Amino acid sequence: MSEVFEVYEHHYCELSANLSSYCTAATVLDGEQKKQKISEIKTGLDDADGLLQKMDLEARSLSPSAKATLLAKLREYKTDFNSLKNESKRLTSANANLAARDQLLESGMADALLVSNDQRGRLLMTTERLNQYTDRIKESRRTMLETEELGVSILQNLHQQRQSLLHANNTIHGVDDNVSRSKKILTSMSRRMSRNKCIIGSIVAILVLAIIFILYFKLTH
Repeated sequence: MSEVFEVYEHHYCELSANLSSYCTAATVLDGEQKKQKISEIKTGLDDADGLLQKMDLEARSLSPSAKATLLAKLREYKTDFNSLKNESKRLTSANANLAARDQLLESGMADALLVSNDQRGRLLMTTERLNQYTDRIKESRRTMLETEELGVSILQNLHQQRQSLLHANNTIHGVDDNVSRSKKILTSMSRRMSRNKCIIGSIVAILVLAIIFILYFKLTH
C-alpha cells in the first residue's frame, strides 16, 4: 500500500473523529457557541474534502490491483464524509433547527439521544479504524528500522571484505617485489657464471698454447 495514502488516511480519520465530536457538541449548544462550533465544522469539512481529493489522486496513480483496493476504501470514507456534511447541513438549517426544537419539546430528548448514539457509534468506529492504521504505521516503521539495521550490517560486512581484499592485494604486491628481486639476483648470477666461463676458457686456451709452444721448442732443439 502507498505510504502517502496511509498518511492522508491517518489524517482523515483523525479529522473525521474530531468532526463527529463537534457535531455531537453542537447539538446541545445555543447562540454564539453553536455558531462558532458550526464554523469549525465547516472548516474541518473543507480540510476533509481536500484530503479525500489527495487520497483519490494518490490511489489512481498506483498499479491496478493496489488502486482497486484503495478506491474501495475511499468510497467508505466518502460515505462517512457525506454523513458529516448532512449533519452539518442539519445543524446550519434554520428550519431544521426550529423543527428539531419543536420535536424536542414534544418528545423530550429522544431524537437528541438517537443522534448522539448514532454519532457516538460512528465516532467509535472511526476511532477503531484510526487505531488500526496507527498500529499499521508503527509496524511499517518497525520494518523500516529492521531493514536499516540489516543494511548497516551488510555495509559493515562489505567493509571488512574490502579490508581483507586490500590486505591480500598488498601481500601479492610484496610477493611480486620478492620475485622481481629474485629474478634480478638470478640474472646477475647467470652473467657472472658466463663471465667466469669465458675467463676459464681463456686461461685453458693460454695454457694449451703454452704447452704446444714448449713442446715445439723442445722438439726443435
